Amino acid sequence: MGNTHLATYLNDHLAGSTTAMELLDRVADIYRDIAPAVTALRDEIDADRAELRTLLESLDVSESRTRKVGGWLAEKVTQLKFRIDDHSEGSLRLLESIEAVALGVDGKLALWNVLEAVCPSIPPLQNLDYKRLISRADDQRKRLEALRLEAGKAALVSA
Repeated sequence: MGNTHLATYLNDHLAGSTTAMELLDRVADIYRDIAPAVTALRDEIDADRAELRTLLESLDVSESRTRKVGGWLAEKVTQLKFRIDDHSEGSLRLLESIEAVALGVDGKLALWNVLEAVCPSIPPLQNLDYKRLISRADDQRKRLEALRLEAGKAALVSA
């Protein structure tokens, strides 16, 4: 593939999805009361990752091991930061975790929007249903926002 910027951009988003998946797994393990909602979001993010992987294959782009490891490390450093902020696995850790995933979903929405904008110039990009992907990301962001606001109330009002 001749477009190294596109390859880098897609691999960066794939690595970011690794971070989101790990964060959501941790949230579901710790905060059982919201585990069903978090697991549903995780499953959708996993489906989006599959679409991204299929796109990489259609462009003949390999997954970057360096970026994959970087995404995994980013999640570990993020978890350490959250653990330092809230030793008790309490409401602040939940707020920060959900907010980090929400920012990632904002990035994914930006990804789908830019790919839709450039797809007329790059034929393999024309195989994705951007309206559906953008709609799903919007819906994910709304559900995360509801969880984030509840976590914010618990973390900041009682603090």
